[in-house]
Amino acid sequence: MGEPTQAESCGICGGDGRLVNSFGSVAKCPSCHGSGRRSEDTGFHDVTKTKASHHQNSNQRGAPAAKPTWPTSLSGIALATEIRDTPGLGDDVKLRLTREIMEHEETHPACTQTFVKKMRKQFRPQPKG
Repeated sequence: MGEPTQAESCGICGGDGRLVNSFGSVAKCPSCHGSGRRSEDTGFHDVTKTKASHHQNSNQRGAPAAKPTWPTSLSGIALATEIRDTPGLGDDVKLRLTREIMEHEETHPACTQTFVKKMRKQFRPQPKG
């Protein structure tokens, strides 16, 4: 092959393969890496990390927390127990009301009296009078 021709010599170092600064420091050309030849321009250079180790999330500390299946506040537990022990309610109604209590607990530290009264109206017979 010999000496690179003018057409294929590196445009940064001029085919020399090294760069010299004004202080006399010499370094390899960052474009041709010292070969003096123009590097092939392949266009887009994909820098996506493809190793499996790059896809592991290092911030995760185990399995995600499971969603609760029963209320956690004292008033929520009492209300859900009352719903569970009510005769005449279908299982789907009991499940819906218990889920509603758990959703309420997500935004409130405990079940408020207003919420408890609203829930009781849904499963207790209303006194006629």
